[in-house]
Order: sequence, then structure tokens, then C-alpha cells
Amino acid sequence: MRYAIIGHDNDSSLALRREARPAHLARLEALRDDGRLILAGPFPAIDGEDPGEAGFSGSLIVAEFESLEAARAWADADPYVAAGVYAKVEVKPFKHVLP
Repeated sequence: MRYAIIGHDNDSSLALRREARPAHLARLEALRDDGRLILAGPFPAIDGEDPGEAGFSGSLIVAEFESLEAARAWADADPYVAAGVYAKVEVKPFKHVLP
């Protein structure tokens, strides 16, 4: 089943994001290599491709997991959680309709 993982950033999280990004991306690349990653990316804090120092307000990951519990466990182990980037993480079942 597919799940949406929505991370909500703490205020002023940009420096923490930059520091934890390599480890965060490595986990996403492992999901991709397993054929389980559907999409992933951050939410710019401002309307633009490169928010610069405004940073990001959060992230979205859609991936396949065995269960909601497995998706939550994966999300809880994210380096952005450990680094304090995320203030809150939501994990929800996701039904992919289009495309």
C-alpha cells in the first residue's frame, strides 16, 4: 500500500535541513532503489523554485510500505526527525489515482 508522509518543519529549520540532508536523501535513494518511492520533495516556504534563505515549510514523501505501522516507523527514523527539522510528521494511507 502507498502512504503519504508529510513532515512539517520547525521555524528556522534551514540550517538543520542542510546538515541532515545527505542522510535524509540516502534513505530516500534506498526506497527508490527498492522500487518503493513514488515521489518526494520539500515545500518551499515562499512561492518559487529556490526559496533561498526563506527555506522550506515541510516535505512530502509518497512511498510503498507493508503497513501503516511500517510507514510510521520509517518516518520516525528519518534523519530530519532526529535533527529537529520536523516539528510534526503525519503518515496517511494514500490512494494513487492519476496519472
